[in-house]
Amino acid sequence: MASLKIKKGDTVKVIAGKDKDKEGKVLSVNVKKNTVVVEGVNMVTKHQKPTAANQDGGIINKEAPIQISNVMYLHKGQPTRIGFKFDGDKKVRVAKKTGETID
Repeated sequence: MASLKIKKGDTVKVIAGKDKDKEGKVLSVNVKKNTVVVEGVNMVTKHQKPTAANQDGGIINKEAPIQISNVMYLHKGQPTRIGFKFDGDKKVRVAKKTGETID
């Protein structure tokens, strides 16, 4: 399976959809479905039954997953594509716009 270019904890910008131009931190990545959950983006309303953790239940707002192709990595505040490069024997992510190593 190919490795994805966006990881948990990255700061991304939404480039398509109803939340276009919003920025946020990636909370989770689903490799099988190619989706990401971004903080404060694609908010949905969910009706939740009372549980032991949430005694009241009710209507809650939460983030829903969006397609990974609809987000772009932010490097120093600028959206950029990501490539891979070998640094010695280690594979690292590289920002295409600046050529700098990300991690």
